[in-house]
Amino acid sequence: MAEKASQSLAKSAEYDYDLFVIGGGSGGVRCARFSAQYGAKVGIAEERYWGGTCVNVGCVPKKLFTYAAHFTEDVEMAKGYGWYMDKPGFDWPTLRENKDTEINRLNRIYDGLLNGAGCDVFFERAEVLGPHTVKVGVKKFTAKNILIATGGWPFVPEFPGKEHVITSNEVFHNESFPKSIIIVGGGYIAVEFAGIMHGLGAKVTQLYRGPLFLRGFDEEVREHLAKEMKKKGINLRFNEDVASIERHGSGLHVTLTSGEVVKTQMVMYSTGRKPLSGGMGLEEVGVKLAKNGAIVVDDRFQTSVPSIYALGDVIDRVALTPVALAEGMVLAKTLFTDERPEMNYEYIPTAVFSAPNIGTVGYTEEQAKQKFDKLRVYTSCFTPMKHSLSDIDEKTFMKLIVDDSSDHVVGAHIVGPDAGEIMQGIGIALRAGATKADFDATIGIHPTAAEELVTMRTERA
Repeated sequence: MAEKASQSLAKSAEYDYDLFVIGGGSGGVRCARFSAQYGAKVGIAEERYWGGTCVNVGCVPKKLFTYAAHFTEDVEMAKGYGWYMDKPGFDWPTLRENKDTEINRLNRIYDGLLNGAGCDVFFERAEVLGPHTVKVGVKKFTAKNILIATGGWPFVPEFPGKEHVITSNEVFHNESFPKSIIIVGGGYIAVEFAGIMHGLGAKVTQLYRGPLFLRGFDEEVREHLAKEMKKKGINLRFNEDVASIERHGSGLHVTLTSGEVVKTQMVMYSTGRKPLSGGMGLEEVGVKLAKNGAIVVDDRFQTSVPSIYALGDVIDRVALTPVALAEGMVLAKTLFTDERPEMNYEYIPTAVFSAPNIGTVGYTEEQAKQKFDKLRVYTSCFTPMKHSLSDIDEKTFMKLIVDDSSDHVVGAHIVGPDAGEIMQGIGIALRAGATKADFDATIGIHPTAAEELVTMRTERA
């Protein structure tokens, strides 16, 4: 490994850097750090904040807000266990400011990791001037390799009144908490914020232009979550969209495509994110972009310009932080070690921090039907033990999908408390090729919800 690094340095002595990274999110930072540790001279530029979307306006603050949103329900549930207390009060500024403190701490950690690895760090905007040249602020540098890891940015379609909406970038910084909110969209972010805002006390309406949200997830999972969200009091409006928005005093009048006018204090758009690839000179130097702006790369993350690479959300493959981290490691090893690792996108576990949570890994039933000749499907729907002494009417749903010919479990899905925590271990099992017989032979942990995964014996009709 050291020999490979020294050879790389010798060959690239004509350049200022062996690797220059544009973008300080999870994938860019991971690749920069480890490339430097492998002996490469590395520069990295970030114009906005270290840690990218996840740390600043994505999974980290969103998870903190999810925790906050659960307390109202926890207090209500406590009555069944003999605890009595006054109705809890919620202070939005406290949550917002404490969240900011934690994010600032994480930004300092990222900065420290980069400096500790020996990277040259630039908190400035960077552009690509050529296959081996970048401009950072007013300075120009040469690099043997350039990595683009600039992530994505929220997309809001054009319509009258667009200027009145916010996105997930702004919601974490609202001056005040709304009494009512319309959330537009049907993906991760929309579903999660519907649960968050409802749990914190807002009247929530979620609009989605399709018949059911979370397209691409298992159909039964989507249906179960929708039912549970409705039971909590979240107003789900499918096959509906916004036609226009007008401001009236401190509120908004939202005209729907059906013609109905809905009054609300806030409208949040969660209609997807687009790769952040524009305005940095990529097309001018010959880097090929897809129609949605995603940078086109091969299986080694190499673009149409051999010296320029890209990874993370900007390539629009699997927009998840752990995936970007893994991609960053693969590229660092590929460029500066003798290893040639391959990125494997199969059996990636993921979670949606909805109300209740979703945890999933592997194939949906719909995908599995296209892949395998014959399936066995096992499902279970039950009341979590924690809810058994409360008036909260929430059901946990679990599902295992099995390839009948091999007995391999090829899909696992959970809707319920701690679904993401449970699914991490199941992801390991599926990646290792576990069979349904392996699940059946595993002793359950009693009493837990997770034990249901090893006790499902009756195939769904």
